[in-house]
Amino acid sequence: MGRVNTTVSFTLCCKKPPEWRLRPRRHWRALLAALLMLWLAVPLVRAQNHGGDVSDLQLQRAPDGLYLTGALQLELPEAVQDALHKGISMHFTAEAEVLRQRWYWTDKVMARATRYLRLSYQPLTRRWRLAQSPVPFAATGLGVSLGQNFDELTEALAAMQRIARWKIVDEGILDEGVAYVVNFEFRLDMSQLPRPLQIGAVGGSSWSVALSRSLRLPVAETAR
Repeated sequence: MGRVNTTVSFTLCCKKPPEWRLRPRRHWRALLAALLMLWLAVPLVRAQNHGGDVSDLQLQRAPDGLYLTGALQLELPEAVQDALHKGISMHFTAEAEVLRQRWYWTDKVMARATRYLRLSYQPLTRRWRLAQSPVPFAATGLGVSLGQNFDELTEALAAMQRIARWKIVDEGILDEGVAYVVNFEFRLDMSQLPRPLQIGAVGGSSWSVALSRSLRLPVAETAR
């Protein structure tokens, strides 16, 4: 009986992974895309204001940086006005913070600008004085500041409420093609009050002056 030769051959082939293995990847991609769209669609939350409101706020991109222009509607509490008429100076702070939002991580602070204001009343001359400075006022009252005198409190408040082309970001800080968020805040600095008034003012709504507003700097404006 002769020998029978049997040849067995194997053919290796590369097959695509089954459909059920691809589904998790597709689901994750769809979920990430949905989260990104939801993050972009969520409007900015406006904080609750005390002692007035931010009636207008605008951003202007210029070759040398980013400028903020706006208007406030201040309504000083009666306790603050009484203290002013007694010759006690009131210190206010305006702050603008520019954030680069990151949905995958905490927001990155790109720039921060602060302006300090001091409102005072001189009982002898019956005149109001408003001083503005880019740095905190020294305890001696000296320092770099711009001062204006007014006959009425309404005139001094009108000057405080105007924000005209305030440069909040220098040139070269913001990247092109990126959307940013600007948080603006204006508040009464209670830490500058005399110690007896600080004790009574802390936590009391009768002294609260805090205004805030947020707005986006669109990609189209940053790409100029």
